[in-house]
Amino acid sequence: MRNIKFTKMSGNGNDFIIIDNTKGNVKLTGAKVRALCRDRFSIGADGLIMAEKGPKGCDFYMNFYNNDGSRAEMCGNGGRCVARFAYIKGISGPDMTFAAKDGIHEAKVLRDGAVRLKMVDPFAAKSDVAVKACGRIWRGFFINTGVPHFVTEVKHVDGTDVRAVGRAIRFHKFFAPAGTNVDFIQKTSNSGYYIRTYERGVEDETLACGTGAAAGAIAAHFNNGASSPVTLAARGGNLKIHFRDDCGAISELYLEGNARIIAEGEICGEAFRFQI
Repeated sequence: MRNIKFTKMSGNGNDFIIIDNTKGNVKLTGAKVRALCRDRFSIGADGLIMAEKGPKGCDFYMNFYNNDGSRAEMCGNGGRCVARFAYIKGISGPDMTFAAKDGIHEAKVLRDGAVRLKMVDPFAAKSDVAVKACGRIWRGFFINTGVPHFVTEVKHVDGTDVRAVGRAIRFHKFFAPAGTNVDFIQKTSNSGYYIRTYERGVEDETLACGTGAAAGAIAAHFNNGASSPVTLAARGGNLKIHFRDDCGAISELYLEGNARIIAEGEICGEAFRFQI
């Protein structure tokens, strides 16, 4: 097996293995993705992205895999990272359009290395959702911002067992069969919130989640009147969410944050020997 060139990138602590597959000569199974994303035994990452040939009118297609080898509709921080990757590798200019499983996205690479990504218009919003997990009732806001999210506001996020509660809600029968990502937010100012997220597919808390930040900002807007832009402070850094509200319909949803290169290298056949 020939070596595969890769770039590892981080979007506010959400890290990804990114591969240029615009020529279509890289074939990865879910098991191989799982092996590459496994910490300590391989490169390690929250997910793997292949930039592939896009449909007409798009610079490329974002093929996104979760840490567990499953495919997902979208990842906001991953979208920002692959956008900067595409610009650096000459796949696109600084202003680009790309497709993902959830639809068409626009992105702009900013001068400081940050990226502003246009998300799909959110849908399936449900307010005052109540689910029982870990011995108590959790009330929150459910919305799909490319992937499903349940957002619950708490007084002290760091006093919440994000991993245990997040996992219990993620697999709750109310969200079956697809399950949901789970976001815990805490108000810090009129348009500022602290957020921690349990991610479906990673099956653990991540340092940041772009679609989760978008969901958190929309929940804060409807529940507390937070106005655009809303800043979400994740453990991996700040994410800024811009949006427009037309009589309750959210559109022009943008995610802004850093997208940094960590390393570049080559994947050899030996990397796939440690499959789970």
